[in-house]
Amino acid sequence: MTLAPYDALRRIAYLLERSRAGTYRVQAFRGAAATVLATDPADLQSRATAGTLTDLPGIGSATEAVIRETLAGEIPAYLKSLEDNATRPLVAGGLTVRAALRGDLHAHSDWSDGGSSIQEMVVTAMDLGHDYMVLTDHSPRLKIANGLSTERLSRQLGVIESINSAVGDFRLLKGIEVDILDDGSLDQSTEMLAKLDLRVASVHSKLAMSAAPMTRRMVAAVENPHTNVLGHCTGRLVEGSRGTRDQSSFDATAVFEACAAHGVAVEINARPERCDPPDELVTLAIEAGCLFSIDSDAHAPGQLDFQIYGCARAERLGVPIERIVNTWEVDRLLAWANRA
Repeated sequence: MTLAPYDALRRIAYLLERSRAGTYRVQAFRGAAATVLATDPADLQSRATAGTLTDLPGIGSATEAVIRETLAGEIPAYLKSLEDNATRPLVAGGLTVRAALRGDLHAHSDWSDGGSSIQEMVVTAMDLGHDYMVLTDHSPRLKIANGLSTERLSRQLGVIESINSAVGDFRLLKGIEVDILDDGSLDQSTEMLAKLDLRVASVHSKLAMSAAPMTRRMVAAVENPHTNVLGHCTGRLVEGSRGTRDQSSFDATAVFEACAAHGVAVEINARPERCDPPDELVTLAIEAGCLFSIDSDAHAPGQLDFQIYGCARAERLGVPIERIVNTWEVDRLLAWANRA
């Protein structure tokens, strides 16, 4: 198999993201891929011959080696080593649940705090065999994550429509990860929320709020007719570069009973650093009769593969597959998400 330099660099970046490599390493390969894409192939070849590839912006010694090897018709040694490592599963189990999933309901792009374009996220989702993906960039209040104002979100909806006109059977769905504000209201206008296909509502602020007001806050959000998925409900962090964070305190029985009553899915957030909700709360949500979604919460293309972590947990804990909403075909999903 002969790879073009762009494809090799893009694949390396994906595999690094999938393996949870450092952001700097990933950006080096994605930046080099962007440079290659913008460079005339003849110029690339002549620079490789002359030894001046590193004069191009974003090309260092490691990415230069990849370009040289691909131009010589070889599989780059670094890519081969990453591919060999990628043959090992990320986690044991979860394959039956993963095979049943049709899409991902929680993914970010560089419009908010993701690292790649919408188009790159879509191409990767299609490569993974998804039928659909919901684009859920952040809402305005989350300024640290470059949350989308109503105006920016409106522009994004136009981009989504353009992409859908070009990708055949795959569907990129219009969504948001909307902040649950202190009083339980949602951080976007009702009119804007109504234009979306699906909405994930999450708590991102005042996570240490005492249990009673946090419970009222979460139940109010669940009762909002625009809420479809309750995202990473405890807010905990169990590992990773951001450190650890204890889970929020709330009456989980009351929250999950509200989810069951209002048809809101409890997200099994598959990011390894979140692993949220914890096992005992997943079991409680099963007993309450809740629906579920298993989502990557991807902020980069390679992280879309993180769904398998959530699938393994769902399989181990006995989440009924028929209650996982992203095993549904797209028309059923949309009918559920917009039943209000």
